Amino acid sequence: MGKLLRYLQGYKRESILGPLFKLLEAGFELFVPLVMADIIDIGIQNKDLPYIWKMGGILVALGGIGLICSITAQYFAAKAAVGFGTKLRKDLFAHIMKLSYTEIDTIGSSTFITRMTSDINQVQSGVNLVLRLFLRSPFIVFGAMVMAFTIDRKSALVFVVAIPLLSMVVFGILFVSMPLYKKVQKQLDLVLRTTRENLTGARVIRAFHKEKEEIEGFEKDSDLLSKLQIFVGKISALLNPITYILIQGAVIALVWIGGKQVYYGSITQGEVIALINYMSQILVELVKLANLMITI
Repeated sequence: MGKLLRYLQGYKRESILGPLFKLLEAGFELFVPLVMADIIDIGIQNKDLPYIWKMGGILVALGGIGLICSITAQYFAAKAAVGFGTKLRKDLFAHIMKLSYTEIDTIGSSTFITRMTSDINQVQSGVNLVLRLFLRSPFIVFGAMVMAFTIDRKSALVFVVAIPLLSMVVFGILFVSMPLYKKVQKQLDLVLRTTRENLTGARVIRAFHKEKEEIEGFEKDSDLLSKLQIFVGKISALLNPITYILIQGAVIALVWIGGKQVYYGSITQGEVIALINYMSQILVELVKLANLMITI
């Protein structure tokens, strides 16, 4: 991965400004639950309509500024990622042209086609996601926990338990599925090579009446690819239900502990809602981070 960083040298400004604007957006997002808590505790409880309109305006302002920051970050990240992909594709093509015929036959034309197209597009998407989410997601996760401690320490202990459990599930599924994705990639290369060989050698295959054998071979490779993709998909599909079960359990714990704290007057109803919103933000960001790790 370190060797690929040199392709971002011409885009240092974009590589810095993209994550910076994403961090600004994340900062504004962390203030939204607190504003909502004030609306519930002060505006709705006191039936103060002007205050509700005022805080609603602040919410709209936070959303608008966050949207501008997000669009700006996306612009810089996309510019850097596309430039990165262009340089990488150019160098890879130049390297392929220097290979001998023996090396080309050994590696296989299908592998070169895959590397030049889908693989570079995947890496380009990974760079885009890294610039947008690599700093934002951890910032939101730990920022939400810190904000929860500023509201109520006792309720925030739920975050201390929930975040490690969620991280174990998310990254556990991630590390199990990543080697399987590599197997899927190798099998995809094999299917592409088989397809190309059949297309280029169609006349020879017909001349020797090998259509049935080639069809059976292709179906075998294709079925294996399908089984691998389904198996990996099943493992990856466990991510959402397990994380949502953990989050809902954490929300139940927050409501239970928060309810007691409200009863004793330690916190307000709006602050309980803010804690639940912070928990939801953590779930979303951990899932985003897992998808980012799979992509890169």
